[in-house]
Amino acid sequence: MRVPWRDRQGRFLPFKAAVLATAPIPGLVYLAWWIDGDLGGRALNEVIHATGNWAVRWLLLSLAITPFARIVEWPRLLTVRRMVGLTALAYATIHLSLYIADQKFKLLTVVSEIALRFYLTIGFVTLLGLIALGATSTDGAMKRMGKRWKQLHRLVYPIGGLALLHFYIQTKANVAEPVLVSGLFAWLMSWRLLPMARRTALSTFYALVPVSAALTMALEFAWYGIATRVDPFRILTANWTANFFPRPAHEVAAVALAIAIGVTARRLLSRRPTARVSAAGTNSR
Repeated sequence: MRVPWRDRQGRFLPFKAAVLATAPIPGLVYLAWWIDGDLGGRALNEVIHATGNWAVRWLLLSLAITPFARIVEWPRLLTVRRMVGLTALAYATIHLSLYIADQKFKLLTVVSEIALRFYLTIGFVTLLGLIALGATSTDGAMKRMGKRWKQLHRLVYPIGGLALLHFYIQTKANVAEPVLVSGLFAWLMSWRLLPMARRTALSTFYALVPVSAALTMALEFAWYGIATRVDPFRILTANWTANFFPRPAHEVAAVALAIAIGVTARRLLSRRPTARVSAAGTNSR
């Protein structure tokens, strides 16, 4: 059996080992806070929310791996995609398990709550989807399923959308983090919708700055307009008011701009040695 920190030839992979060691850290931090009594009177409820939030974050990271492996031309990054996806599944499973514990392990109550509460239904469907992807993430499953494997694993995108909707509803009052995460998700999906030839063009990354910011504002506007009694136009206007800076749209734009600048700097630096070699070759002639 191949252990996750080694490759097919049995060689130790420090990068995979580091990612594997990082995966349980958020959960262990919350466990330590829980033991020390730092989570208040509803500690279990706090941990339930935290594990759900981290499931969404790890899922977003898994979706970010493919774009960034291509952007920075680092194929080795792809070796941890499965591990990061399974980490999202692990946190989602713990999230549900803790909810069952919070319900005193009354499974009939849990089933009825999942069936009757819309956001719990969404969360459960999301978990089932992650379980299906996790169960078929092995090399053997890829070989057996062939083309159907890719078709199944493309469901990660709607699963991500459902996870974000569950995140919004569960958060209730302050949806700043769900809006931020959904804005980053919008960046990732916008990048994937581009033709393959445009995905690495420098102009694409700068174009995604206003596009992802606008989509973030649109998602926030839609949430407040549909799910709350707050005037969505007031929320939209806040994006241009200095007193409310920074808003999630600003943060998404900052991340998108940092990516664009990083890609620009990397390409400029990668050209310098080539230019020097060419100059040296010309002088030698």
